[in-house]
Amino acid sequence: MLDAVIIGGGVCGCAIARELSRRKGQFLVVEKEEDVCCGTSKANSGIVHAGFDAKHGTLMAKLNCLGSRKMPQLSRELDIPFRQNGSLVVMGNPQDRPRLQALYENGLANGVPGLKILERDALLAMEPNLSDQAVAALYAPTGGIVCPFTLTIALAENAARNGVEFQFDAGVTNLAPIPGGWRVETEAGSVDTRVVVNAAGVRADEIHNLACPEKMTIVPRRGEYFLLDKQAGSYVSHTVFQLPGALGKGVLVTPTIHGNLLVGPNAADVEEKDNVATTREGLAEVRSKSSMAVKNLPLNLTITSFSGLRAHRPEHDFSIREAAPGLIDCAGIESPGLSAAPAIGEMVADMAANLLKLEENPEFTPIRRGIQSPFSLPPEERQALIRRNPAYGRLVCRCETVTEGEILEAIHRTPGARSLDGVKRRVRAGMGRCQGGFCTPKVMEILARELDLPLEAVTKSGGGSRLLVGETKKFWGEEADHGGL
Repeated sequence: MLDAVIIGGGVCGCAIARELSRRKGQFLVVEKEEDVCCGTSKANSGIVHAGFDAKHGTLMAKLNCLGSRKMPQLSRELDIPFRQNGSLVVMGNPQDRPRLQALYENGLANGVPGLKILERDALLAMEPNLSDQAVAALYAPTGGIVCPFTLTIALAENAARNGVEFQFDAGVTNLAPIPGGWRVETEAGSVDTRVVVNAAGVRADEIHNLACPEKMTIVPRRGEYFLLDKQAGSYVSHTVFQLPGALGKGVLVTPTIHGNLLVGPNAADVEEKDNVATTREGLAEVRSKSSMAVKNLPLNLTITSFSGLRAHRPEHDFSIREAAPGLIDCAGIESPGLSAAPAIGEMVADMAANLLKLEENPEFTPIRRGIQSPFSLPPEERQALIRRNPAYGRLVCRCETVTEGEILEAIHRTPGARSLDGVKRRVRAGMGRCQGGFCTPKVMEILARELDLPLEAVTKSGGGSRLLVGETKKFWGEEADHGGL
């Protein structure tokens, strides 16, 4: 019997796994998709919220502020990019001054440092492209940006380094109490465990309702985005919010950690928990509302649009508790869930460790090293690396300057990439201006060779998402029939 099974390989599930690996025990993460970071965690704004918005006294507010404070050290330990670029909440109507003041006071009550209300002249000195209607703004210098992919993957890799196992394509079909614990039945088989952690995102209510008579409801809340080319990445330097409304923080404009510009999201409650379609109406709403904070946005430089789902509970607070003996819910983790994830991981792991009476793991290491681009090295070191491994001298993705050596490392790490999207999340091949138009066939060939697959079995994102139709005659190093690509 395992000590703990964590259901869900998103940022919270992986943070919990890493924190649990500080203790001695046998831990398993089960994930319904083919990789970590395939649900809510892969499609969000990548914002580390300072903590002024969540209502004072809620668990959401507490964990947001704790998680935000942990992010600088965590980024150093996990070797991931993070920047405290600061955030602005822009007020466009003088009549909204009481709401802006209330947000400021809520932030002070939450313990957010450095908050200021800035007037128009000071705002324009910081952000010249703000809307002509901008009157004042709340400034939070500790707001930041991070890559949600690299954060989640780094947490998973560090957890694996410390002994946590991962099982993919293993959606949970049933939970059944057994003496001393639970039987977790999945699409990949069943496993017995002393403790279950439910970190299943928009499906956390389904997991909860399998085992608990008191039912939970999660509403999938869809948000749509524009991602702009790096040419537009410096249009704003801070994360620019609008005053929050009933459905959240509104449409934001922010630089990304990789130098793009991100615009969105809107907010629309949907019924289907896999409905991540973009819509003409939703993107039009993002286009319209974004202009209320930032003028003349160069949306003609959009390279892609996408949407993601937030796990909204009608109670609008995180639900982290022992819902049944040995079953810990980590549910309703909507924004600012990414910011709160480091603190959520610590809180839930402590709860599980106390239930299990686990000892500390003396071999735990918090350090993980990322995949280094040869182009980040001085020329002499780059040449030495290429001499040792010529794959680092073969450019595969021109837009993001990704080499074959980096892709090989992404595949052979634990957990490693098994699809085009898995490679993309780890090293950004396919995330640039051409959105994989040039590098996709080469990445497919590398995946086929390294995973010992026929080329037609390579997928975009696991499951049935094949890109080739029919059979290929030959692959890797020889002429291939790519007629169905």
